[in-house]
Formats: sequence, C-alpha cells, structure tokens
Amino acid sequence: MAATTGDPGLSKLQFAPFSSALDVGFWHELTQKLNKYRLDEAPKDIKGYYYNGDSAGLPARLTLEFSAFDMSAPTPARCCPAIGTLYNTNTLEFFKTADKKLLLEQAANEIWESIKSGAALENPVLLNEFLLLTFAVNNGLLVARRLVRFPGSAQCTSRTIQALECTYDNLCQTEGVTALPYFLIKYDENTVLVSLNATVISSKITTGVYDPCNLAQYPGWSLRNFLVLAAHRWSSSFQSVEVLCFHDRTLQGVRDVVHSIIFEVKLPEMAFSPDCPKAVGWEKNQKGGMGPRMVNLSECMDPKRLAESSVDLNLKLMCWRLVPTLDLDKVVSVKCLLLGAGTLGCSVARTLMGWGVIVDNAKISYSNPVRQPLYEFEDCLGGGKPKALAAADWLQKIFPGVNAMGFNMSIPMPGHPVNFSSVTLEQARKDVEQLEQLIENHDVIFLLIDTRESRWLPAIIATSKRKPVINAALGFDTFVVMRHGLKKPKQQGAGDLCPNHLAASADLLDSSAFANIPGYKLGCYFCNDVVAPRDSTRDRTLDQQCTVSRPGLAMIAGALAVELMVSVLQHPEGGYAIARSSEDRMNEPPTSLGLVPHQIRGFLSRFDNVIPVSLAFDKCTACSSKVSHFALEGLVFKSEISHSALSYFVIVSLSHKYFLAVEYFWVTFYLI
Repeated sequence: MAATTGDPGLSKLQFAPFSSALDVGFWHELTQKLNKYRLDEAPKDIKGYYYNGDSAGLPARLTLEFSAFDMSAPTPARCCPAIGTLYNTNTLEFFKTADKKLLLEQAANEIWESIKSGAALENPVLLNEFLLLTFAVNNGLLVARRLVRFPGSAQCTSRTIQALECTYDNLCQTEGVTALPYFLIKYDENTVLVSLNATVISSKITTGVYDPCNLAQYPGWSLRNFLVLAAHRWSSSFQSVEVLCFHDRTLQGVRDVVHSIIFEVKLPEMAFSPDCPKAVGWEKNQKGGMGPRMVNLSECMDPKRLAESSVDLNLKLMCWRLVPTLDLDKVVSVKCLLLGAGTLGCSVARTLMGWGVIVDNAKISYSNPVRQPLYEFEDCLGGGKPKALAAADWLQKIFPGVNAMGFNMSIPMPGHPVNFSSVTLEQARKDVEQLEQLIENHDVIFLLIDTRESRWLPAIIATSKRKPVINAALGFDTFVVMRHGLKKPKQQGAGDLCPNHLAASADLLDSSAFANIPGYKLGCYFCNDVVAPRDSTRDRTLDQQCTVSRPGLAMIAGALAVELMVSVLQHPEGGYAIARSSEDRMNEPPTSLGLVPHQIRGFLSRFDNVIPVSLAFDKCTACSSKVSHFALEGLVFKSEISHSALSYFVIVSLSHKYFLAVEYFWVTFYLI
C-alpha cells in the first residue's frame, strides 16, 4: 500500500526489492516435474528461501533451487523460507496475455486474509509469499517472470543495536530453527529479550526482521508485509513501531551483527481495516522495465543432453495430449537389430533413431548417397567405407543420444557357395555365431537386406528364439512391410504351430477365413514361397541384381516398418496381437495408435496400400515347427561335393539324425 503523511519532517521509507535467483537445478527439476504435470496449467506449490548474510554490494536474493518442489525439504542453514506458487504456461501467447494484475490481486488477498485472521502471527512465513509465472521452450531457452508481493510503506529514523546475538540464537535453538523471519524485542541498556509473541510488549513495540538487504539506508522487501500486519493489528494502540533490520554476516570465519540497522516507523491509520491494500511487486527485467526475464540455459547444458531432452519432449507432447495411453517406455527402451544398411536400412534407422545395431558387409558406392540418407560423397572415396560402420557414425552425429553400433559381417545364404578353406569356413562359423548372439541380445529384428535368400538364416534364428521380426522389401514401385508370426513358448503348447499335432492343424483350419488371426498363427516372409530360397542374382543382368526402385519408396516403406513395430509394442499382447486387415479399418482400433496389421503392401503407381493377412505354412522353410525345432539345437556347417559342383550345406541337426540341406546346384529342402 502507499502511505501518505502530513509531517514534512519524516522521509518516506523505501525498500530494496528482491532479485530472483533461480538455480539451474530448479529448471532441471522443473523439466522432470513436467513428466508429472504434463500439460496441466494449474498452480503448483513451490518453496524458496532468502539469506541475510550476503556481502555488501550483493542484491537481496530470493533463491529457488532443485528442492523447490519438495515442500517438506529442509531450509538451508541460517536462511528463511518463502512459500510460493508456480504457474507454468504451455504457450508463449498465454504467458504474454496472462492477467498479471488479477494474479497479483489474488495473491495479495491471500496474504491479507492471513493478516486479518491472525494466521500470519502464528506462521509469519505466510507474509513471504511469491508467484512464479513461467514459459519454457524445448531448445533450452526459458522465459520466467517472478512476482513478489509485499504491500506496505513506512517512515524511519536510525538507532544502534547491542547485545542481540546470544538471545536470538537461544530463541532459534528453542524453536528448532536456524533463522526466524520476524521476532519481537524488549531491551534496555543492560538486557535484550527476544520472543515470537506479544507478551514482551508493554508500551512500545520493537520488532526484529530477518533482512536480506545489506544496504545501510534501506531495509529489504520482506519488511513490507510485516508493517501492514503491524498497522492492522497495533495502529490503534501505537503510532509507531521500532524496527531492527537484523543482518547476520560471517566473513573469514567471524560472525558479525553490528552492521544491522534500527529505525522507527510511523504506522498509517488502518487498524482492523477490512480493505486489502494495493499490491505491488512484479519484478523488473534486466533492462529495468516491466517485462519477463529471459534465462538461456543452453549455454550451461551439455549439447548432447540438450538434444536428448528436446527429442524426449517431442515424444512426451505426443503422449500428453494426443495419445495419453501411449507407453513411451516400451518404445524408448526397445533394442532393435537392423540387418542391412542400404536404402531400406538407412530409412528405417533414420526414422527409428532409437537403440540399434546395424549389420552389413557392403561398402558405400557412388550411387548410394543420393538414395541412402546416412552417407555422403566423401564416404565413397578410397573404395568406400563399410556401410554399417558409416551408418552408425552418422546416426551418432545426427543425434548423439542414440546408442548405435555397426558390424561389418557376412550372412551365409543358401545357394551362395563359399571357398572351403579352413579360414573361410571358420569365418563363416564366426559370422553365424555373431549373428545368433546379436539376435539373442535384441528385442526386435528388422530384415532389410537386398536379396531374399539373405533373409532366410536370420528369419530361422529369430523364429527359434521367438524374437519379433519386421520385414521390409522393395520392388520398382511396390513394397511389402510385414511382421512375422511370433511362436508361442513351448509351455503354452496348445497354440504351437506343429504339423504333427492334429489340434494345431485344426486350429489353423478354423482361421482359414483370414479373420481374427492371432499373432502366433501369422506367416513369415517365406510362408508363401513355392520354391526354396536360392541365389537370386545368378544369371541376372545388372538391373535385375540391384534393387531399382522409385526414390521415395524406401522412405515410405522404412517409415511404415518403424510404425508397425511401435504399434505392435503398444498392443497389450505384443507380437501375439490379432492381425487386422483392410476390412477392420472402420472398426474400433485395438490400440491407441490404431490397427496392428500383419502386412502392408503398397502400390506407388496408384498410391494405394492394402493390409492383407496370411496364415503360417506348416512346411515353411523358415518358420515351420520342424525347422524351428532343429534350429534350437544349433547350426552346423558342412561342405561336400555334389554333381561336380561345390555345394554349401547349412545343416540344422538334432542328435545327428535329422538335417536340412540347402544345395547350391539343385536347391532342395529335406524335412525329415
């Protein structure tokens, strides 16, 4: 409130305002709290503190740090608490247009009610309330505007103080605190008595204020509201009140309170007035004007952590408003193995940007950078860098938070002979062991390799280990993206796809209508084959050996492959989710992200997609129960001479009795 006096001999009392000191830890904790608050703009309780022992020249600071959101957190030693309210806005427009006058009046009324009710006498901390109005953007730039509201004004003279330190310390010890915001004093030349209640008052009031201001001629802002309380409670009995601005400074290990100031304040006549005084107190910005204060935290943050925070926030915004049931933990924590670092592999990796491992043995050629977004021209020089390693490096450059590793290795393929030297065979064995280990250590397997036969061995291993597989393949203007059926564990038995069990076969016939097919009955990439996988590049021209596709096709298929994986992860049954077809598009989706199809087949020539469903084939060369059964025993490699040609055998053995042979010259499968 503004006080007026008719006595020209008295000077108007002025107060040194608080300067907000918002620690970096406070902003970090606010970003963590946003996970809980989401887009809720309701006011939140926070807690700050101020200190009265700063060196001369420092402003009176109201500090908020990482513990501000814990209302039960202890106040730092020899500091006084201040209780506040946080209003965090979601948009810059709302931050600018927020009714600051109304917020100020509401806050002042709360303080005024505590003064009128006497609550402020019982708990003086209620006099030191503040508001914090904020808007934060995800690039590390934070905008804050703080309100401290303490209405009041007074007049003063100065006196000296003595013999206060011991009595103040004794009162703090009695109350179990290290600092008191306000206290009452009765003193004479020989003694000083300090109390929190009015029993020491006789014909004169002397009040002590824990003053954060270290100026010799002005008290701090915390005195304002106490003077309003004094005027409301005591102005009918006293015309003035003596004020001690208590400064408790420690320099070089020596405590000093003699620089405290004492003066007398004439109280305005407002005894038990029902009207709330006019409130002031919005903090000015760095230019001294009435505007927001800007805090750029990007300079004090690790750029990598800043990038991670920004990416994380984009996902959280999707969850907070658009898809509240989205389980981000399942998406963020999944480990993906990308087999292939070509056009499809780059598109999937660029979309995924998650936890990943990339496997490929090719090198970057001059035609790659224009189609494969993880490479550039310099990667082609000197014979070309290994694709998998270069792709992992580029993912790290795009987003340092990604955990990406590249492996340059070959995948043994049916129909592709190898040199039968001990070195070559040993390398092939190591490649398969490494492939098995990689598949074992990851949650989702992406098959993104060029040829059909190169997908065969990973498909067998993933099926035997019951790992979800996402497969993507390209034609010139067509593509297929699909998830492989996920076999049930043995202990579940009833639904296992084994042709030797009549119950399982009957179960398949019941699903022949291609409706409501559960995930464990879905086919894999090889289930519709009428021939076994073999060398698809043999006797082919260059254009037939290469994947010649319309340039945008890989990005479409890659994005759909990632989105299919996310939809599977969000379904309560995961890889066992019932496959939805085109006929289900008008029905209620099973997840917050929509349908979980088996396949997406795209036709760019007519800009159309279909989502068919196909059953698993009980004699499939990759996912049938017999092949999976053999694969559980491990892979054994042999070489033999057949029909005067080198034949490369991949043998999956069980007690050396059953075998699956893949010949190079006549590609034949024996399922015994």
